[in-house]
Amino acid sequence: MCGIVGYIGNKIASEVILDGLKRLEYRGYDSSGIATIEEKNLKISRAVGKIKNLETVIKNEEYSGTAGVGHIRWATHGKPSEENAHPHTDCNKKIVVVHNGIIENYRQLKHELISEGHKFLSETDTEIIVHLIEKHFSGDILSAVKSAVKQLKGAYALGVISLDNPDVLIGVRYDAPLVVGIGDNEYFIASDIPAVLSYTKRFIFLEDGDIVELKRDGYKIFDSKDNICQRKVNTIEWDSLMAEKAGYKHFMLKEIFEQPQTIEDTFRGRIGVEDISDFFDELNINTEIIKNINRISIVACGTSYHAGLIGRFLFESISGLPTETDIGSEFRYRDLIIDNKTLLIAISQSGETADTIAPMREAKKYGAKTLSICNVMGSTITRESDATLYTRCGPEIGVASTKAFTGQLTAIYLLALYFGIVKGKISKEFSVKFIDSLIKIPRDIVNILNKEQEIKTIAKKFFKKSDFLYLGRGLNYPIALEGALKLKEISYIHAEGYPAGEMKHGPIALIDENLPVVCIATEGKVYEKILSNIEEVKAREGIVISIAVEGDELIKAKSDHVIYIPKTEEFLYPILNIIPLQLLAYHIGVLRGCDVDQPRNLAKSVTVE
Repeated sequence: MCGIVGYIGNKIASEVILDGLKRLEYRGYDSSGIATIEEKNLKISRAVGKIKNLETVIKNEEYSGTAGVGHIRWATHGKPSEENAHPHTDCNKKIVVVHNGIIENYRQLKHELISEGHKFLSETDTEIIVHLIEKHFSGDILSAVKSAVKQLKGAYALGVISLDNPDVLIGVRYDAPLVVGIGDNEYFIASDIPAVLSYTKRFIFLEDGDIVELKRDGYKIFDSKDNICQRKVNTIEWDSLMAEKAGYKHFMLKEIFEQPQTIEDTFRGRIGVEDISDFFDELNINTEIIKNINRISIVACGTSYHAGLIGRFLFESISGLPTETDIGSEFRYRDLIIDNKTLLIAISQSGETADTIAPMREAKKYGAKTLSICNVMGSTITRESDATLYTRCGPEIGVASTKAFTGQLTAIYLLALYFGIVKGKISKEFSVKFIDSLIKIPRDIVNILNKEQEIKTIAKKFFKKSDFLYLGRGLNYPIALEGALKLKEISYIHAEGYPAGEMKHGPIALIDENLPVVCIATEGKVYEKILSNIEEVKAREGIVISIAVEGDELIKAKSDHVIYIPKTEEFLYPILNIIPLQLLAYHIGVLRGCDVDQPRNLAKSVTVE
């Protein structure tokens, strides 16, 4: 996730763009930059870190240009650095591109462009776009952009300016957000409305495949078939804070609804219809090293620990590797049994979690290989691990993790499948079936998100309760833990997640007619067991709220409330099951008047032991 701003009009473009980038800083903060057309020159400034660093760079510069583009970055390809910061230029420094998204075929295109003589200065996938445009440029920037994007595979929102066409700003949208702002003899492009809401309230929401040509005296939109088309002009009445949240009441709710996209972004370009692609080159782990690994140790904290617990099931079942999962703060105080055939996997959204960094460092002393699953490029964990698999979730503003968790699960699915293939533990048929089901997961989540009002109705019935119990078995036990954690984090209700089979060894004493018990009862090899546990709850007059697969009438007969989810492969149910639990926790927290984005006593990243 990155932020784009573009402007063409009569104002000083650098001021408009910088103002817009400040309002988009929630979309990224590892680097930023602007480019404007100044008389007969392109003026480009970039800086690593937050927007204030870019302000420092340009504060003594003089700008008069009235067309330009800007970018704030959340890295997906290439570490945070000035070289990797946008905007990027072609070999002749006449064309500028800013980009939000992921180009799946950038390696192939880069190889072709290098063979044709193009010089690359960054590690990003974005730079191939500007060189493609340069390749097709023969005087008309619009025509060159149209030709270039035909070669791209992936997701992209683009802003393009050219020194040879100084009165034109181009915007392109495909599978990544981009809006057009309409002013008086001035036009804007932006990743999100808040960037330019102070300048106009009139917006066009571009559709996939649209290319817009903006000039000071008007605009043209070309659809995916290159036909000139009309798009509705919408008047937006949001205040600035609501605009940052894209109309959602809280960042947490926005991030819950972003998950179909962030999950797809995490596997985009990394799996094909029938196989795992060669993307694992990005891990820099030789397949012989993977074959030599005989056990995995996963360390993480909080929500990431729950992802790691699911990872244990997946690596053992799919990859055939003995796996243990530890809480980071406990791991290094044990007498460790680790050697050079151990792979330690550290999971952290921020990459700065002190309780996860320390075990990774300790494991390296024993000769273990280390791999991190992380959302932040250039973070401590990614710098110090031997390899990193990045999730592509963008900044997570809400303290209670939602999209980062499902991004971590997606990354774990990819790793487990890849290790299983390398070690020869799974068949081609299993791989194809698993990949096909994983590709459908974003669509399945949309189906669940459409049940928000149904889940909110359940929340209204129980938000005044003081205790909840969450039960799950097998792969769904960690989801019970995560569901309970979400509820206690943002509503301050006491909630416990428990393996359902352990209920009769203690927690059953808590069950009475006042206790809501959330039972995760999707299909699988322990389905009959969880049914038995539900009956135990009902026998003691407990209130049962079940998560079940669509069409399961047996669960309906045994439950007070059922939230249905789509059918998928057994291994993939955790990533679906957590979505309704996130929504349930959110709505209970809101109904109780809690600050769900910034719960008391909690920090987004715990950087001390």
